[in-house]
Amino acid sequence: MARAAACTRPVVIAGPTASGKSGLALAIAEAAGGRVVNADALQVYDCWEVLTARPGAEDLHRAPHALYGHVGADQDYSVGHWLREVTPLLDGPRPVIVGGTGLYLTALTEGLAEIPPVPPEIRAEADARIAHEGHAALLAEIDAGTRDRIDGANPARVQRAWEVWRATGRGLAVWQAETAPPLLPPERAFLLRLDAPREVLTPRIAARLRAMVAAGALDEVRGNLALVESPRPAARAIGAPELAAHLRGEVDLDTAIDAAIVATRRYAKRQRTWFAKRMAGWDGVTVAQ
Repeated sequence: MARAAACTRPVVIAGPTASGKSGLALAIAEAAGGRVVNADALQVYDCWEVLTARPGAEDLHRAPHALYGHVGADQDYSVGHWLREVTPLLDGPRPVIVGGTGLYLTALTEGLAEIPPVPPEIRAEADARIAHEGHAALLAEIDAGTRDRIDGANPARVQRAWEVWRATGRGLAVWQAETAPPLLPPERAFLLRLDAPREVLTPRIAARLRAMVAAGALDEVRGNLALVESPRPAARAIGAPELAAHLRGEVDLDTAIDAAIVATRRYAKRQRTWFAKRMAGWDGVTVAQ
Protein backbone atom coordinates (compact mmCIF):
# COMPACT_ATOMS: atom_id res chain seq x y z
CA MET A 1 0.00 0.00 0.00
CA ALA A 2 2.86 2.38 0.79
CA ARG A 3 4.08 2.47 -2.82
CA ALA A 4 0.58 3.09 -4.18
CA ALA A 5 -0.09 5.81 -1.61
CA ALA A 6 3.21 7.56 -2.35
CA CYS A 7 2.65 7.42 -6.11
CA THR A 8 1.12 10.54 -7.66
CA ARG A 9 -0.37 8.67 -10.62
CA PRO A 10 -3.92 7.25 -10.66
CA VAL A 11 -4.15 3.91 -8.87
CA VAL A 12 -6.05 0.99 -10.38
CA ILE A 13 -6.78 -2.02 -8.15
CA ALA A 14 -8.14 -5.34 -9.44
CA GLY A 15 -9.00 -8.32 -7.30
CA PRO A 16 -11.54 -11.09 -6.81
CA THR A 17 -14.56 -10.69 -4.62
CA ALA A 18 -13.84 -10.66 -0.87
CA SER A 19 -10.11 -10.06 -1.42
CA GLY A 20 -10.16 -6.75 0.45
CA LYS A 21 -9.61 -4.49 -2.57
CA SER A 22 -12.24 -1.93 -1.56
CA GLY A 23 -10.70 -1.57 1.89
CA LEU A 24 -7.28 -1.08 0.32
CA ALA A 25 -8.61 1.55 -2.08
CA LEU A 26 -10.25 3.42 0.79
CA ALA A 27 -7.06 3.30 2.87
CA ILE A 28 -5.01 4.72 -0.03
CA ALA A 29 -7.51 7.49 -0.74
CA GLU A 30 -7.74 8.39 2.93
CA ALA A 31 -3.99 8.34 3.57
CA ALA A 32 -2.78 10.09 0.44
CA GLY A 33 -5.83 11.95 -0.80
CA GLY A 34 -7.95 11.03 -3.74
CA ARG A 35 -11.33 9.68 -4.76
CA VAL A 36 -12.39 6.03 -4.79
CA VAL A 37 -13.93 5.22 -8.18
CA ASN A 38 -16.04 2.11 -8.69
CA ALA A 39 -15.14 -0.43 -11.38
CA ASP A 40 -17.66 -3.11 -10.43
CA ALA A 41 -20.52 -3.76 -12.86
CA LEU A 42 -23.07 -4.55 -10.11
CA GLN A 43 -22.16 -1.84 -7.62
CA VAL A 44 -23.30 0.82 -10.11
CA TYR A 45 -26.95 -0.18 -9.58
CA ASP A 46 -29.10 1.56 -6.99
CA CYS A 47 -31.05 -1.63 -6.21
CA TRP A 48 -28.10 -3.51 -4.67
CA GLU A 49 -26.18 -2.35 -1.64
CA VAL A 50 -25.81 -5.17 0.89
CA LEU A 51 -25.39 -8.05 -1.54
CA THR A 52 -22.75 -6.26 -3.62
CA ALA A 53 -20.86 -4.93 -0.58
CA ARG A 54 -21.29 -1.37 -1.79
CA PRO A 55 -19.47 1.17 0.42
CA GLY A 56 -21.58 2.28 3.34
CA ALA A 57 -22.06 5.66 5.04
CA GLU A 58 -18.91 5.34 7.14
CA ASP A 59 -16.74 4.66 4.09
CA LEU A 60 -18.33 7.54 2.18
CA HIS A 61 -17.52 9.83 5.09
CA ARG A 62 -13.85 8.82 5.14
CA ALA A 63 -13.14 9.60 1.47
CA PRO A 64 -15.01 10.76 -1.65
CA HIS A 65 -16.51 7.99 -3.80
CA ALA A 66 -17.87 7.99 -7.35
CA LEU A 67 -19.94 5.76 -9.66
CA TYR A 68 -21.63 3.78 -6.89
CA GLY A 69 -25.38 3.10 -6.82
CA HIS A 70 -26.25 5.72 -9.41
CA VAL A 71 -27.87 3.58 -12.14
CA GLY A 72 -31.48 2.37 -12.10
CA ALA A 73 -32.09 -1.36 -12.42
CA ASP A 74 -34.11 -0.80 -15.59
CA GLN A 75 -31.34 1.15 -17.32
CA ASP A 76 -28.89 -0.24 -19.83
CA TYR A 77 -25.32 0.15 -18.60
CA SER A 78 -22.22 -1.21 -20.30
CA VAL A 79 -18.47 -0.82 -20.26
CA GLY A 80 -18.93 1.99 -22.77
CA HIS A 81 -21.20 3.86 -20.37
CA TRP A 82 -18.65 3.34 -17.59
CA LEU A 83 -15.77 4.64 -19.68
CA ARG A 84 -17.69 7.77 -20.57
CA GLU A 85 -18.45 8.41 -16.89
CA VAL A 86 -14.93 7.69 -15.67
CA THR A 87 -13.26 9.96 -18.26
CA PRO A 88 -13.82 13.29 -16.45
CA LEU A 89 -12.86 11.70 -13.13
CA LEU A 90 -9.34 11.08 -14.40
CA ASP A 91 -8.70 14.84 -14.33
CA GLY A 92 -10.09 15.55 -10.85
CA PRO A 93 -8.75 14.45 -7.47
CA ARG A 94 -6.40 11.51 -7.91
CA PRO A 95 -8.62 8.52 -8.73
CA VAL A 96 -8.20 5.23 -6.91
CA ILE A 97 -10.12 2.97 -9.29
CA VAL A 98 -11.15 -0.35 -7.79
CA GLY A 99 -13.30 -3.28 -8.83
CA GLY A 100 -13.64 -6.86 -9.86
CA THR A 101 -15.05 -6.33 -13.35
CA GLY A 102 -11.98 -7.06 -15.43
CA LEU A 103 -13.55 -5.84 -18.65
CA TYR A 104 -13.93 -2.33 -17.20
CA LEU A 105 -10.31 -2.26 -16.09
CA THR A 106 -8.79 -3.62 -19.30
CA ALA A 107 -10.97 -1.29 -21.37
CA LEU A 108 -9.59 1.59 -19.31
CA THR A 109 -5.94 0.57 -19.58
CA GLU A 110 -5.90 -1.20 -22.97
CA GLY A 111 -8.73 0.51 -24.89
CA LEU A 112 -12.21 -0.48 -26.02
CA ALA A 113 -13.35 -1.36 -29.52
CA GLU A 114 -15.99 0.91 -31.06
CA ILE A 115 -18.61 -1.76 -31.71
CA PRO A 116 -21.99 -0.75 -33.21
CA PRO A 117 -25.00 -1.07 -30.86
CA VAL A 118 -26.73 -4.46 -30.81
CA PRO A 119 -30.33 -4.27 -32.10
CA PRO A 120 -32.97 -5.06 -29.43
CA GLU A 121 -34.30 -8.02 -31.41
CA ILE A 122 -30.90 -9.72 -31.39
CA ARG A 123 -30.57 -9.15 -27.64
CA ALA A 124 -34.04 -10.66 -27.17
CA GLU A 125 -33.01 -13.66 -29.27
CA ALA A 126 -29.90 -14.12 -27.14
CA ASP A 127 -31.92 -13.84 -23.91
CA ALA A 128 -34.34 -16.51 -25.12
CA ARG A 129 -31.60 -18.88 -26.21
CA ILE A 130 -29.67 -18.46 -22.95
CA ALA A 131 -32.85 -19.26 -21.02
CA HIS A 132 -33.69 -22.37 -23.03
CA GLU A 133 -30.33 -23.72 -24.23
CA GLY A 134 -27.76 -22.27 -21.87
CA HIS A 135 -24.77 -20.13 -22.77
CA ALA A 136 -22.72 -23.10 -24.05
CA ALA A 137 -24.86 -23.21 -27.18
CA LEU A 138 -23.98 -19.60 -27.98
CA LEU A 139 -20.31 -20.13 -27.11
CA ALA A 140 -20.10 -22.92 -29.69
CA GLU A 141 -21.26 -20.59 -32.47
CA ILE A 142 -18.79 -17.71 -32.06
CA ASP A 143 -15.38 -17.59 -33.71
CA ALA A 144 -12.40 -19.39 -32.20
CA GLY A 145 -10.42 -16.17 -31.73
CA THR A 146 -13.13 -14.72 -29.54
CA ARG A 147 -13.62 -17.99 -27.62
CA ASP A 148 -9.93 -17.89 -26.69
CA ARG A 149 -10.19 -14.31 -25.34
CA ILE A 150 -13.36 -14.34 -23.26
CA ASP A 151 -14.35 -16.09 -20.05
CA GLY A 152 -16.36 -18.96 -21.51
CA ALA A 153 -17.86 -19.79 -18.11
CA ASN A 154 -19.40 -16.33 -17.79
CA PRO A 155 -22.85 -16.24 -19.46
CA ALA A 156 -22.86 -12.44 -19.71
CA ARG A 157 -19.54 -12.34 -21.56
CA VAL A 158 -20.57 -15.19 -23.86
CA GLN A 159 -23.87 -13.50 -24.65
CA ARG A 160 -22.15 -10.21 -25.44
CA ALA A 161 -19.70 -11.92 -27.81
CA TRP A 162 -22.50 -13.82 -29.54
CA GLU A 163 -24.61 -10.66 -29.92
CA VAL A 164 -21.69 -8.81 -31.54
CA TRP A 165 -21.07 -11.69 -33.96
CA ARG A 166 -24.78 -11.99 -34.77
CA ALA A 167 -25.25 -8.23 -35.24
CA THR A 168 -22.09 -7.39 -37.18
CA GLY A 169 -20.95 -10.62 -38.78
CA ARG A 170 -17.52 -10.08 -37.19
CA GLY A 171 -16.09 -11.68 -34.07
CA LEU A 172 -15.52 -9.64 -30.93
CA ALA A 173 -11.79 -10.43 -31.19
CA VAL A 174 -11.69 -8.79 -34.64
CA TRP A 175 -13.31 -5.63 -33.30
CA GLN A 176 -10.91 -5.60 -30.34
CA ALA A 177 -7.92 -5.83 -32.70
CA GLU A 178 -8.98 -2.40 -34.05
CA THR A 179 -9.16 -0.85 -30.60
CA ALA A 180 -8.46 2.86 -30.11
CA PRO A 181 -5.76 4.00 -27.63
CA PRO A 182 -6.71 3.58 -23.94
CA LEU A 183 -7.88 6.39 -21.70
CA LEU A 184 -5.33 5.46 -19.04
CA PRO A 185 -2.24 3.75 -20.52
CA PRO A 186 -0.37 1.50 -18.06
CA GLU A 187 2.64 3.81 -17.94
CA ARG A 188 0.43 6.62 -16.58
CA ALA A 189 -1.02 4.58 -13.71
CA PHE A 190 -0.07 2.40 -10.77
CA LEU A 191 -1.67 -0.96 -11.60
CA LEU A 192 -2.18 -3.32 -8.68
CA ARG A 193 -3.55 -6.88 -8.81
CA LEU A 194 -4.57 -8.60 -5.57
CA ASP A 195 -3.86 -12.32 -5.71
CA ALA A 196 -5.93 -14.23 -3.17
CA PRO A 197 -5.19 -17.96 -2.82
CA ARG A 198 -8.20 -20.23 -2.53
CA GLU A 199 -7.37 -21.19 1.06
CA VAL A 200 -7.51 -17.52 2.01
CA LEU A 201 -10.53 -16.52 -0.07
CA THR A 202 -12.83 -19.47 0.75
CA PRO A 203 -13.36 -18.65 4.47
CA ARG A 204 -13.57 -14.94 3.67
CA ILE A 205 -16.36 -15.54 1.16
CA ALA A 206 -18.32 -17.70 3.59
CA ALA A 207 -17.98 -15.20 6.44
CA ARG A 208 -18.92 -12.27 4.24
CA LEU A 209 -22.00 -13.96 2.78
CA ARG A 210 -23.30 -14.82 6.24
CA ALA A 211 -22.61 -11.24 7.37
CA MET A 212 -24.57 -9.96 4.37
CA VAL A 213 -27.56 -12.09 5.34
CA ALA A 214 -27.34 -10.78 8.91
CA ALA A 215 -27.17 -7.22 7.53
CA GLY A 216 -30.37 -7.53 5.49
CA ALA A 217 -29.48 -9.25 2.20
CA LEU A 218 -32.70 -11.30 2.32
CA ASP A 219 -34.83 -8.18 2.54
CA GLU A 220 -32.85 -6.67 -0.32
CA VAL A 221 -33.46 -9.73 -2.52
CA ARG A 222 -37.13 -9.78 -1.48
CA GLY A 223 -37.47 -6.24 -2.78
CA ASN A 224 -35.86 -7.26 -6.07
CA LEU A 225 -37.51 -10.65 -6.71
CA ALA A 226 -39.03 -9.58 -10.02
CA LEU A 227 -35.65 -8.24 -11.12
CA VAL A 228 -33.81 -11.44 -10.15
CA GLU A 229 -36.13 -13.44 -12.39
CA SER A 230 -35.56 -11.09 -15.35
CA PRO A 231 -32.75 -11.04 -17.97
CA ARG A 232 -31.69 -7.50 -17.00
CA PRO A 233 -27.94 -7.03 -16.34
CA ALA A 234 -28.81 -5.74 -12.87
CA ALA A 235 -30.26 -9.17 -12.04
CA ARG A 236 -26.82 -10.79 -11.96
CA ALA A 237 -25.87 -10.00 -8.36
CA ILE A 238 -23.91 -12.99 -7.08
CA GLY A 239 -25.94 -14.92 -4.53
CA ALA A 240 -29.27 -13.33 -5.45
CA PRO A 241 -30.75 -16.37 -7.29
CA GLU A 242 -29.90 -18.69 -4.40
CA LEU A 243 -31.43 -16.41 -1.76
CA ALA A 244 -34.46 -15.86 -4.00
CA ALA A 245 -35.00 -19.62 -4.07
CA HIS A 246 -35.35 -19.56 -0.28
CA LEU A 247 -37.78 -16.65 -0.40
CA ARG A 248 -39.93 -18.61 -2.88
CA GLY A 249 -40.04 -21.50 -0.40
CA GLU A 250 -37.95 -23.84 -2.54
CA VAL A 251 -35.09 -24.41 -0.05
CA ASP A 252 -34.37 -23.67 3.59
CA LEU A 253 -32.18 -20.72 4.53
CA ASP A 254 -29.04 -22.70 5.38
CA THR A 255 -29.20 -24.48 2.02
CA ALA A 256 -29.66 -21.16 0.22
CA ILE A 257 -26.71 -19.60 2.03
CA ASP A 258 -24.49 -22.58 1.26
CA ALA A 259 -25.50 -22.41 -2.41
CA ALA A 260 -24.80 -18.67 -2.52
CA ILE A 261 -21.36 -19.28 -1.00
CA VAL A 262 -20.60 -21.88 -3.68
CA ALA A 263 -21.77 -19.51 -6.44
CA THR A 264 -19.54 -16.76 -5.05
CA ARG A 265 -16.55 -19.10 -4.84
CA ARG A 266 -17.03 -20.11 -8.47
CA TYR A 267 -17.26 -16.47 -9.50
CA ALA A 268 -14.07 -15.65 -7.58
CA LYS A 269 -12.28 -18.55 -9.28
CA ARG A 270 -13.22 -17.16 -12.71
CA GLN A 271 -12.01 -13.73 -11.64
CA ARG A 272 -8.66 -15.07 -10.41
CA THR A 273 -8.11 -16.99 -13.63
CA TRP A 274 -9.02 -14.01 -15.81
CA PHE A 275 -6.89 -11.54 -13.85
CA ALA A 276 -3.88 -13.88 -13.93
CA LYS A 277 -4.19 -14.19 -17.70
CA ARG A 278 -5.01 -10.60 -18.68
CA MET A 279 -3.19 -8.66 -15.92
CA ALA A 280 0.04 -10.60 -15.65
CA GLY A 281 2.02 -7.38 -16.09
CA TRP A 282 0.35 -5.59 -13.16
CA ASP A 283 2.04 -5.38 -9.77
CA GLY A 284 0.82 -8.44 -7.87
CA VAL A 285 0.24 -8.56 -4.12
CA THR A 286 -0.66 -11.82 -2.43
CA VAL A 287 -3.44 -11.45 0.13
CA ALA A 288 -2.54 -12.97 3.48
CA GLN A 289 -4.93 -14.69 5.87
